[in-house]
Amino acid sequence: MNFEIVKLSQEDIKTFKKDIQEAFQKGFELVYGKSDGVVLPEKDIDRSLNAKGSVAYKALLDGEFVGGAIVIINNETQINSLDLLYVKYGVQSKGIGYQIWSKIESLHTKTKIWKTCTPYFEKRNLYFYLNKCGFKIVKYFNDVKRSPNDMPEDFIGDGGEGMFEFEKVM
Repeated sequence: MNFEIVKLSQEDIKTFKKDIQEAFQKGFELVYGKSDGVVLPEKDIDRSLNAKGSVAYKALLDGEFVGGAIVIINNETQINSLDLLYVKYGVQSKGIGYQIWSKIESLHTKTKIWKTCTPYFEKRNLYFYLNKCGFKIVKYFNDVKRSPNDMPEDFIGDGGEGMFEFEKVM
């Protein structure tokens, strides 16, 4: 099997958005049931895609689109962020997420610290970031203690249970 990540092209954006929204929605609904709300609105994806230092990747397995990620690279501090990472719904639990992350790390070797966050309820993500990728939990945010980036008031992606912030010192 041939696995690669490549920079997202303009032609890929529609598929990327559809797939990432489906993956986040299904993950949320596995825990909380069907939701009328959109867990990852397009405006949030656009914010990541358009952020200063943003680099977006698509993951391909034998030429098939199987996931992707958006990282924010700060060339001055090299304290970089994994904004979004997903594996396409239906192909999870095959090591694709770890392959995506490993390739990203190998492409950004000057990084001093990686930062990311994930919802409290996402046990698979907690396992992934802590046990597979080597991140450490550094903060917990909820309705009382909001994140420094302050989630929008209409944010439902944490199921009301809060978010963990992670760091990985390289």
